[in-house]
Amino acid sequence: MTVRLDDLDRKILVQLQEDGGQSLDDIAKAVGSSKTPVWNRIRKMREGGVIRQQTYLLDAEALGFEACFFVLIRTSEHDAGWQAQFLNALNARPEVMEAHRLAGDIDYILKVRVANARAYDVFYQALISEVKVHNVTALLSMEEIKSTTMLPI
Repeated sequence: MTVRLDDLDRKILVQLQEDGGQSLDDIAKAVGSSKTPVWNRIRKMREGGVIRQQTYLLDAEALGFEACFFVLIRTSEHDAGWQAQFLNALNARPEVMEAHRLAGDIDYILKVRVANARAYDVFYQALISEVKVHNVTALLSMEEIKSTTMLPI
């Protein structure tokens, strides 16, 4: 369900995406409004599900997670039981940053952050011991060229 947003709402969202730690005063100043209307709009967007959570972005490499793998998974299993087991396995693994079910030849793609290739192998061995998969291909990202969490509002 799409929530109706006006120009001021969009300006507020851009400010929050750029730096969620800004004060209400700073956001209000940046969008050309006052603090109370900005707070009310943020509250309404939270209640409406437009704003899911406030969080901080951490630098993976600075924290020792230097390897980023994209894991392509093909499976011959598509029943609800397998899917639930697969979802549980992914949710139990903090290394999995993203997981997507795909249309086409590949069933799932995972973005996995680990310290190194050995840590990826530990992840891989644990995953295949928990769920049956037909084929797994791991692609090591050599360089992150662009990464953003900002939506083009």
